Formats: sequence, C-alpha cells, structure tokens
Amino acid sequence: MPTLLLSSTQLVRILRTTLLGVLVVVLQWLVLNRLRLWGAYPDAVLLFVAYLGLTYGRRAGLIGGFLCGFLLDALLDSWGLHALAKSLMGFLIGLFALEEPEAFRPTPGQAFLGGLVLALVHNGLFVALLALAAGTRTAFMLEALWLGSALYTAFLSVLVVLVRTD
Repeated sequence: MPTLLLSSTQLVRILRTTLLGVLVVVLQWLVLNRLRLWGAYPDAVLLFVAYLGLTYGRRAGLIGGFLCGFLLDALLDSWGLHALAKSLMGFLIGLFALEEPEAFRPTPGQAFLGGLVLALVHNGLFVALLALAAGTRTAFMLEALWLGSALYTAFLSVLVVLVRTD
C-alpha cells in the first residue's frame, strides 16, 4: 500500500499556494467583480489556475481549478459553473506544463496574447454553461461576458507580468 509522505518544503509550498489561491478568490469576489466596465470584469482566478497548470502540471491545475472554482461558486451563488470551467481549463493548461517554470519570464505582449486566448476559451465555455443553466442567450453574454471579460483578463495578465517580482 503506497503512503504519501511530504517533505517539510513540499508541505510549506502546498500551504503557501493554497493560501495564495484563497487570497486570489477573495480578491476576485471583493474587488475585481466590482471593477466592471460595461458588464465585463477581469478573472484573476483564471490566471491563478493557469499558473498552477503551467507550474505544477495538469493534476494541480485540475484540483486547483476545481477548488478555486468551487469556492468562487459558493461566494457568487453560481453553483458548479466556475468549478467546471476552471477545472477543465486547469487540466488543459496543465498539458503544457513548463519544464523550468522559474525560468519562464513572458513579455507583456506574450502575457496579453496568452491571457486573451486563455480567457476566450474559458469565457466561451462559461457563457455556454451559463446559457444552458439559465435557459437564455443574450447579446450581453457574448459582448460583455465573453469578449469584454476576455480583454479585461488579458490586460490584467499584462499587469501581473509587469509587477511580478520573483
């Protein structure tokens, strides 16, 4: 029977990453969801899930996406939508995990393009799930929630790259 033994540095890294994930979800809930421009808002949780997938692989991306999405669903009363979309994105991004994530330093242009593609795929899935759950489809869902929020998230990814200190 295999046992799971973690070193103290692994445990510290897991706890630090978990705390960071909770802080990102709370930041999304308290601040970023209120910074709406024409109904669009940036998605820092999606960027965090992408970080998990790229840094630690598809299993961490899937688990982190589900846990962050579930917590976001609980706070926003959108049960299951964020958890499904974020865990799927974490798994897919984890397929492209970096061999040396600490050496990866994207330029602002790369961050914008990567954030835009990531958010377009995620928001497209999220809008489709939302339309199915609500039984409706509107221009607002396409313009603000899909395209607008994707652009907003892409700009947020550029800001993250510009202020990244490590």
